[in-house]
Amino acid sequence: MAEVPEGGASSPVLTRDEVAHLAYLARLDMTDEELDRYAGQLDVILHSVATVAAVADQDIEPTSHAVPLVNVYREDIVRPGLTQDEALAMAPAADAGRFRVPQILGEEQ
Repeated sequence: MAEVPEGGASSPVLTRDEVAHLAYLARLDMTDEELDRYAGQLDVILHSVATVAAVADQDIEPTSHAVPLVNVYREDIVRPGLTQDEALAMAPAADAGRFRVPQILGEEQ
């Protein structure tokens, strides 16, 4: 991005050619009017981000939430499960100790 000369605005300026290059990389076909419009809109966005970055102080710890979150974990207790026979007892179809399901991909058996 082209930088604004000293004494101008404090944010970087996004040029029309840079927007055209970004559109090319994103495989977007844009008209000249769209390039001009988006160059201005993207420049406003970049200026806003630069303003937020300038306000963010080194003493402020980055956060992902406004309030601290603490995970509450329960103890992991091993419990008995079903045996293979118990699991297959209510199955509509079983074959060789496994659930039998309808063929869906046209695979050979």
